[in-house]
Amino acid sequence: MEQQFDAILTGSDSQIEGVVNTISQSGYSEAYEFNSIDGTLNLVIARDTDGNWIRIAGSEPYFAGWVDELVEQINNPETNNTAITFDNE
Repeated sequence: MEQQFDAILTGSDSQIEGVVNTISQSGYSEAYEFNSIDGTLNLVIARDTDGNWIRIAGSEPYFAGWVDELVEQINNPETNNTAITFDNE
């Protein structure tokens, strides 16, 4: 099942609005990709074998705090503006 929702990350000058999708990433049990609406930011995070969330890909530069911000929004769906679920059968 694929999930998509709106998310907002804190930039140096303003908030960065985007969309988060669940993705399949080899070697990781969970992974998500954030793409900003304006196309300037891409961030891919995944849960490692120790259960920690890490950045595994994305655009440069990036703020390390974005991983924590994104995980907070993943773990608290009520903070998301929109949640859409897709069944890929």
